[in-house]
Amino acid sequence: VLLVESGGGLVQSGGSLSLSCTASGRTLNNFCVGWFRQPPGRDREFVGGINWNGGYTRYTNSVKGRFTISRDNIKDTVYLQMNSLKPEDTAVYYCAARRKTYLSSKADEYDYWGQGTQVTVSS
Repeated sequence: VLLVESGGGLVQSGGSLSLSCTASGRTLNNFCVGWFRQPPGRDREFVGGINWNGGYTRYTNSVKGRFTISRDNIKDTVYLQMNSLKPEDTAVYYCAARRKTYLSSKADEYDYWGQGTQVTVSS
């Protein structure tokens, strides 16, 4: 399964961006999907995730109330809506898929990864 992220770019502080994650070769509909990010010079970190049917989401504390994860299983796409962006949100953002029915915040528990998309928030 190849995951592809899109929607990254440069935005001013306080602005918004929406990222999308799609899959080729297989549907995402039976997978939990997590979003991770890797800021410059730092380790990859969990941003949030959504379970297979969209009924459960989870976020890291630093993005709660600003980021929203959703999915459209007809379009076979998972979204990360990012509002009120801050310079510290600058990172490469990755989506990852997990062949389990419950979410995990651990990167090594995900089976498939995208190539990442750069998000840069200017102050």
